[in-house]
Amino acid sequence: MRPSGRAFNELRQVSLERGFSKHAEGSCLVKFGDTHVLCTASWDETTPPWMRGGGRGWVTAEYGMLPRSTGGRMKREAKGGQSGRTQEIQRLIGRSLRAVVDLKALGERQILVDCDVLQADGGTRTAAITGAWVAVNAACAWAVEQGIITANPVREPVAAISCGLVGGAPALDLDYDEDSTAQADANFVITGSGGLVEIQATAEGDPFTDEQFAALLALAKDGCASLAEQQAALFAG
Repeated sequence: MRPSGRAFNELRQVSLERGFSKHAEGSCLVKFGDTHVLCTASWDETTPPWMRGGGRGWVTAEYGMLPRSTGGRMKREAKGGQSGRTQEIQRLIGRSLRAVVDLKALGERQILVDCDVLQADGGTRTAAITGAWVAVNAACAWAVEQGIITANPVREPVAAISCGLVGGAPALDLDYDEDSTAQADANFVITGSGGLVEIQATAEGDPFTDEQFAALLALAKDGCASLAEQQAALFAG
């Protein structure tokens, strides 16, 4: 049995609340169990200086954990003094979103995504990617409604999920207790059509086998497919 009592192929309770933030063009409060992340997407009519004149837009992200998002207070990170972990995660979020956005159709504009972890219990980066897609798609839908662009440049959903070997068995969507003791853990970013955007996998002890990795990938594909259905349902009709 898993510490949470969940089946090995069972997600935590997932909640996606579109439009949580009053002021952002797009927003989503995402909850993977006790991991809660507020994702906002801000529309910007400019592009980074190095992209100007190229006829393409950009999607970039910032990620941060609030000081009491964990059991003990963390020092607030200032921009420019962010940890390597924070920088790595926000780059991952940006790459994941750009994989499903037609940057030419966006025009010379950018979408600025902010992912703020309100409460952490494992899987903050995967929750952030999943919620950030909702925020970006909502921001693009807003831009279409405002007549800023003629069509939504978001091609399909993208979601992310963690998997790992817990007690030697492949398990989906690890919480902190599982993640901290797993023999191997991996994060998968997968599009709604099943395309692989990024895989991060690490053995914490003995190396894992091809068969074990295949089992983790199968779990991740099913998990992300379920998440993509929930994402799409927010925009149905």
